[in-house]
Amino acid sequence: MVVAGGWGMKILVTGASGFVGARLVAELLRRGHQVVAPMRSPRPWAGVDTPAIGDLGPDTDWSVVLSGCDAVVHSAARAHVLDDKSADPLALFRRVNRDGTLHLAQQARQAGVRHFLFISTIKVNGESTPPDRPFRAEDAVNPQDAYGMAKAEAEAGLRALDGMVLTILRPPLVHGPGAKGNLAVLIKAIAKGIPLPLALMRNRRSMVGVDNLADAVAFLVDHRPAGTFLVRDDGDLSTAQLIRTLAAAMGRSPLLLPVPPILLTLAARVLGRRALAERVLGSLLVDDTPLRALGWTPPLSLPAGLARMIRDDR
Repeated sequence: MVVAGGWGMKILVTGASGFVGARLVAELLRRGHQVVAPMRSPRPWAGVDTPAIGDLGPDTDWSVVLSGCDAVVHSAARAHVLDDKSADPLALFRRVNRDGTLHLAQQARQAGVRHFLFISTIKVNGESTPPDRPFRAEDAVNPQDAYGMAKAEAEAGLRALDGMVLTILRPPLVHGPGAKGNLAVLIKAIAKGIPLPLALMRNRRSMVGVDNLADAVAFLVDHRPAGTFLVRDDGDLSTAQLIRTLAAAMGRSPLLLPVPPILLTLAARVLGRRALAERVLGSLLVDDTPLRALGWTPPLSLPAGLARMIRDDR
């Protein structure tokens, strides 16, 4: 395979100890690239250079670790926090996810890095879509929380820089071994046999497996296209279908109750859990046609990825 970036590139990966970053590093190594993975607390990692680096922010000195790098994959971020109790969540997200990102990109440009790949989020587009109209990369941004706002501002700042090829990737919900958040809660509920009032759900949601996401990022590193891309698995599921698929992988029969979605929505509003209800009951679809047009296809099917998550987490 001949790729735009060439064989054996030296690639800086931030967030390499994280859920996505660790799998990305493994995929880049498999493809024959040299990986530099700066960490707050370096640890031995076969075949990977893990220099010490401070916290991600507008004052981090990346100059030494960027030396000789052909590309940067920026995966590190202050993660989306449900029910954030910070006095000013937006300021914290901006400091790390916007200012820290732009500072890294500016230093990368000064170091002669040719390609900057930013792992953003579908939350830049918004929180929900109609069941038949997916988000597209060219849609107007519409972030609804501090995490999405800071990521959108980081994207805008990156586009204002020149001198490097910029690739932005916006994944939806990422599933895989070690996944946290609402997906982990759902898996625990299925395992415990808790009745779930979601049998009548006809929503549709796009997801991406962590292995598919790592493969897509490595593909984009190899081909180095400029632009913004959305990514997803090869299918979309309603919440009820997701529960049944997870339960089948666990060898269980889910207890799904036929409660009308409108009642669930009303109950969530009364309890002040509207945002959570939107993530569980609403639709969120993404159009990944531009990425597929480049020649990328997900190596794992959605059911296979969910089954691997269940198997590896046991």
